[in-house]
Amino acid sequence: MSFSNQQMSSVPKESAPLGLVLSGGGARGAYQVGVLKAISELLPADAPVPFQVICGTSAGAIIGALIAGNARNFRQGCTLLENVWRNFSVGQVFRADIMSMLRSGLHTFLALVSGGWLVPPPRSLLDNQPLRELLERHVNFARIRQALDAGDIDALAISASSYNEGRTVTFFAQAEQTTSWETPWSRGEAADLQLDHLMASAAVPLMFPPVAIDGVYYGDGAMRQMTPLYAATHLGARRLLVIGVRPTEQRTASMAPVSAMPSFAQIMGFMLDSVFSEQPHIDVERLQHEISLAKAGSVQGDGSPVVPFLIVPSEEFGAIASRHMDSMPRTLRILLRTLGAKRQAGSTLLSYLLFEGAYTRELIALGYADAMARREELQAFL
Repeated sequence: MSFSNQQMSSVPKESAPLGLVLSGGGARGAYQVGVLKAISELLPADAPVPFQVICGTSAGAIIGALIAGNARNFRQGCTLLENVWRNFSVGQVFRADIMSMLRSGLHTFLALVSGGWLVPPPRSLLDNQPLRELLERHVNFARIRQALDAGDIDALAISASSYNEGRTVTFFAQAEQTTSWETPWSRGEAADLQLDHLMASAAVPLMFPPVAIDGVYYGDGAMRQMTPLYAATHLGARRLLVIGVRPTEQRTASMAPVSAMPSFAQIMGFMLDSVFSEQPHIDVERLQHEISLAKAGSVQGDGSPVVPFLIVPSEEFGAIASRHMDSMPRTLRILLRTLGAKRQAGSTLLSYLLFEGAYTRELIALGYADAMARREELQAFL
């Protein structure tokens, strides 16, 4: 899904700041890394980051923060980003050793059978402390603030879901302060971005624990993100590069009609697919419709339409993940089999959790190939 060159050229580039919108998707974020790597190779080797506004959710927030911290040299930042993602292991994201998995399972069991009397209910199924430690080593918030102060980027936004409010909260940092916003479905709040904002944005419900920020608990930003492009436009972007992690038309073996009851793993995979993957496509389609109406003279505009450019995978990730299931730690494979994740039946859930290099490298290569297949469109857009 994309616009023609004529549609893209309707907005003068010098007056149309470029925004980057990165959706969530767990291990699927490796695809976004591949797309960004391709874009960096379409630009001069020493070119700065081409995006004035960077907005991310969940895994996309982590990628966006890493890019913002290396704004002076986009290709160098993409190289560092690729090195992290292509060498991933599950143990860098959550504890998957035997003792940790047994402790988590025993805690959950005792809480269930005792009604919470023996031990309190678990905060989450998995312990993602390793992810916090990984981000502490690689995300430099001081350099992000320097990039903002120097004008290398205009804004960085990280979205999380407030369990108190039941809506999306976008925390943003900007050199020239933008007024915070509030809608029925979202709120924008200026903030001194820190590690907790990233951890909150990536706190997948049930799997990872909520994160407290100023006394309020937050979870994964994709949960109630009705308009994922809104923050970027409010922060000044008028051209949006949107990188999704789900094909526009998804057809998988696990989606075929079956007579058997779906397993817990299939239901969890369906839930994550719904949380992470639908809204960017819908929001882009809404903008496309608005531009069509404006061209037809059916609506009045302010002379600065928002033009999106969407890149999505050409292949289904579930099929790729099922080929790499054996690369997961044995304890996690046992857990997934217990939940009913057996190859194709659990491929969707697996595609979000498979933080292993064999899988992420294949997704990086796919993202790179998909972007290069549209290099002429991308160059015109950039």
